[in-house]
Amino acid sequence: MRALVYGLAVAGASTARALLRRDVEVIVGDDTITPERMELARDMGVDLLDSPDEAALRGILAGCDLLCPAPGVPETHRVIAAARATGTEIVSEIELAYRWEQQRDGGPRPMLGVTGTDGKTTTTLMTVEMLRAAGLSTIDAGNTDTPLVDAIDDDHDAFVVECTSFRLAWTRDFRCAAAVWLNLAPDHLNWHESMDSYSAAKARIWAAQRADDAAIAFTASSAVMGKLDDAPGRHLTFGPGGVYRLEHDRLVGPAGEIAATGSMRRSLPHDITNALAASALVLETGLADTDAIQRALADFSGPAHRLERLGAHGGVEWYNDSKATTPHAAAVAIHAFDRIVLIAGGKDKHVDLAEMAVEPERLKAVIAIGETRDSVAAAFAGVPTVVTTEFLPDAVERAAGLAQPGDTVLLSPGCASLDQYRSFEARGDHFRELAPTRGDT
Repeated sequence: MRALVYGLAVAGASTARALLRRDVEVIVGDDTITPERMELARDMGVDLLDSPDEAALRGILAGCDLLCPAPGVPETHRVIAAARATGTEIVSEIELAYRWEQQRDGGPRPMLGVTGTDGKTTTTLMTVEMLRAAGLSTIDAGNTDTPLVDAIDDDHDAFVVECTSFRLAWTRDFRCAAAVWLNLAPDHLNWHESMDSYSAAKARIWAAQRADDAAIAFTASSAVMGKLDDAPGRHLTFGPGGVYRLEHDRLVGPAGEIAATGSMRRSLPHDITNALAASALVLETGLADTDAIQRALADFSGPAHRLERLGAHGGVEWYNDSKATTPHAAAVAIHAFDRIVLIAGGKDKHVDLAEMAVEPERLKAVIAIGETRDSVAAAFAGVPTVVTTEFLPDAVERAAGLAQPGDTVLLSPGCASLDQYRSFEARGDHFRELAPTRGDT
């Protein structure tokens, strides 16, 4: 068997190594050839293609069984067009990992899947903690620090897979015993050919399920609920009016009470929604019980950069939500607070920013930053105070001057970070350094 791996960042490099470990002949390529990627190819003993054109790619793929594009390779890329022209099968790293796991001595281990425009990481990590509280060895894989092709080589009892549309788009057999779809909003339209393509990729999380698998949908997302009708698994819901829902400060499911919100370490509105989704994943598969869920929720503080509380200073709360790279994610964060001084803006992903401004009454002031600062300011034109500035340090200084005791300063950009930072983590780390909360609680 012969495979072309295109894109040599973390997932691509892991995929190439995993293929080589299974005696597959590998060729690698990338649009940007750096000394590090040249050294990587040499270390692996594989040929490295230097940004070949589509004609060259067709010639190469005609002799390949598989194209394994890295998540950063969009479906509009010439290598995808070349594979379609030659009929070469396109598979993502989660599809490869799933196929290999089915051949495992002793049988495959269960996989739980999480997808959605926003909230994937928090829900994935919450699910991991529930399984660990139940005594299982598990890991968050996929769109995490550990690609699934690496995770399956470790000694785990189960896997919780964070499934981006980039990975789901190129799946055929990938199947989860339980899979939750959190929400759907415009995003990644610079990767997908259209919103329909984006939605279809997300729907792949349910497409290969069997009748006894759990397909779990969010009741508040009409787009997700509409796709649930086509899911072959058992249909379950979470959220208002769902099978898994909030009743009188209690998380409840088909068998009754799961946990009291008062016992949760974090119980903001999105924490409750994510907890319902994670509870459905572990209960519907029988991998954890309510005692394990309660222990996990009592300790779970959430990931960095997703509504991360930095502390209070002068009676003002400071929150880092740098991971909110879509308007939908920012709207979720805004819904969690009143009297907000919001810092928003960043790289333009050509999506409508109006969704961020659906609750202007919660906002005292908006400080718009980065490449999209004028668009952000226009979206929040009804807020009493709207300020534009280019860089984050000035935004923090202005926010500190505008905020009064009882207010919340919230960095929830609603945009990508790549206009000024290499990642949302770098942006959040900078905000954490700038926020005047050190030594305060």
